[in-house]
Amino acid sequence: MNDTDWPLYEVFVRSKQGLAHRHVGSLHAADDQMALENARDAYTRRNEGCSIWVVKSLYLVASQPEDRGAFFEPSESKVYRHPTFYSIPEGIKNM
Repeated sequence: MNDTDWPLYEVFVRSKQGLAHRHVGSLHAADDQMALENARDAYTRRNEGCSIWVVKSLYLVASQPEDRGAFFEPSESKVYRHPTFYSIPEGIKNM
């Protein structure tokens, strides 16, 4: 078995300054532990992260760009969900 037969994993890293994980790339690995270790070696070589998630690409479900209008339209009719009605107090860094 070569590495292209291994499952594809998506890698998400949370930076030391950040609040959320962000997608940084993909890699093939034989198992979950190997994926985690390879992600650490490939995507946090310069001590950039404090947390890593690896997820088999097989388990990701995504909306399609061509369905954007119909998929996201319901949120447009609910203006009360938009934060335009609220003022953010000074000194709040992340909201």
